[in-house]
Order: sequence, then C-alpha cells, then structure tokens
Amino acid sequence: MGGRKIQRGGADRPFNVLVVGQKGRLQYEAVLFVASFRAANPGFSGRLFVAEPEPGPLWPDDPRMDSPGARALLLEMGAEIVSFPSRLFGASYPHGNKIEALACLPEDEPFVFFDTDTLMTGSLSEVPFDFDRPSASERCEGTWPVIELYGPGYTEIWRSLYERFGLDFESSLDLSWPDEYWRRYLYFNAGWFYYRCPRVFGERFAAYARDIRDDPPATLVCQPIYPWLDQIALPLVIHSLGGGRGVLPKGLLDGRTSCHYRLMPLLYARESAAVIETLERVAAPNRIKKVLKEHEPFRRMIYQGRGRKVRALFEGEPLPRREQAIRNRIRRAGLWMR
Repeated sequence: MGGRKIQRGGADRPFNVLVVGQKGRLQYEAVLFVASFRAANPGFSGRLFVAEPEPGPLWPDDPRMDSPGARALLLEMGAEIVSFPSRLFGASYPHGNKIEALACLPEDEPFVFFDTDTLMTGSLSEVPFDFDRPSASERCEGTWPVIELYGPGYTEIWRSLYERFGLDFESSLDLSWPDEYWRRYLYFNAGWFYYRCPRVFGERFAAYARDIRDDPPATLVCQPIYPWLDQIALPLVIHSLGGGRGVLPKGLLDGRTSCHYRLMPLLYARESAAVIETLERVAAPNRIKKVLKEHEPFRRMIYQGRGRKVRALFEGEPLPRREQAIRNRIRRAGLWMR
C-alpha cells in the first residue's frame, strides 16, 4: 500500500499507529483501544491501523475478527482494517502476529505498535519519539532467560545471541546493575515499540525470531522459547538499529499516556484510580457498550461490577510485587477471568 511521503525530522513528524485484531478477545480489546485512543488523541494526524491475520495453512480456523459489531465500530471510529498473511507463525505462535503485521504498514512512514490490551490515557503528542532511535516498553519482569543451577548464565546466553547476529554485546549492557542480574541486559516487554520504517523493523524482527526458533544457539538448549520469542528477538532488533533503553522520558508510555493492562482483572487490581476512571468513561457510550458486552470478561468486569470487587481485594495494603501473586489472590476469590 502507498501513503504520503514524510520528511525526516523529530517528534512532531506524522506517524502511524498499529494494533492487531483477531477473532476472540483481541477484537474487543481493539475496540477498547481505538475508543480510548480517539478520546485521548482527538487531533491525531496519522493513520490508525487494526491488522488482522488472513486465513491460511498456518491457521486451522479463520483467525479474522468475527464480530460484525466490532468490525463496524472500528471503522466508524476511523480505524483502517488491513490484513496480512501468516508465513512464519500463525496458530503455533500468535504472538508472532505483531511481527508479521508490520509488513502491511506503509513503507518509510514512522510507526508505533501497541499490544491490543492497551488503554490510551493521554495524548501521544506528549511523547517525544525519536524514530531514528527505536525503543520498547521497559515495564517488565525478568521473565527470560530462566537460569538453571548448572546451566549458562545471563551473560553467556545473551552474548551468544548477539554474536549470532554480528552485534556488539558489551555496548548493550547497563553497567549500573551487577553482573548476572537481569536488568544489566537489554530486555523489553513487547507491548509497544516504534521505528522510522515498519518494513525494515519487521523484516529484521522476523529474520531474528525465525533464526532463534529454528536454529537456537547451544546456550538455549534448556531455555523456553515460547511465549518469549518476541521478547528474545526484540532487544536484538532494537540494538541493531541503533536504539536501546531509556530513549523516551519515563512516565509517558506505560504512564501518563498509555496503560498496558494485559487482562481486565490485572487492570482493576494494580492500575491507578485514574486509569479505571478512563476505562469506565471510554466504555460507557451505548454504541461501545453494546459491542464490548459481547465479550464476557468485559461484560462482567466493567459493566457488572466484578472489576470493583477485584479492586477491593487490594485496597489498603501494598500491592504484591510479583504478578503471579496478584493473579493467585484474584483466583482464590473466584474473580479471575481472561
């Protein structure tokens, strides 16, 4: 597809936004994302894409959004629904959609990708993107690699990956953290990322992820590849393109302008009162409520008060540090939904 030419420049240059929509939960998350995006960014000058995978041999069932109401509402709110073929991942690794979807964006136009389970809480005009220096979400835990007692450590594992792709490992390190502590090594949550060209970023992301999947270094022999493959490849891609950590000011993405909530019970458990107010305000209009209520977790959590019951479980005390502890408490109360 084509698109207008964009002059190279700073944070004020136009850019496009991409999320992935799909049959099931993601199509309703896409509706919520787009509704919150339009409320928070009324003057947005770029294009807002919802990409869906096409049917094909890597999908046993049709993966396209199957709610007529969701599809119509996305178009009504000004999103462009585009499709992409699944050539590498498909049903075996749905996280790979975010990699393959980049191919359907206009080439040479800056983009910001968001996971669909994101609520926009402020204007992206506040974010000083440097599209020549890519970065990604640092709101993450040390989920990968999983260090075994007698296996290779963080340094050996990450070094082997950098060397695989001809990258300088030492320059990726944050030396303010101790050796063999996960934060010393470049690691991101793939909930958002950006760059000046989706084609360059996407092709490299796909090449690195495919190579790690099909021919992992010996240091990864005991490591889980799924569901972490995108987050294993992502720091390598960003480092190779001249980006890294700390490129954007803290407190904007994953803060004042966006919230990657993951699942609705987690939003009610750990996000601020302002985020919950934004959620319930954006979801209130009848045309949006009618569609979101098709998805049971949204219906029960947002409209039937279950989310407020989750909130009450954690009021008046510090939030558990680990996400798993939060999930377990919600499950024990019989309020977990996904």
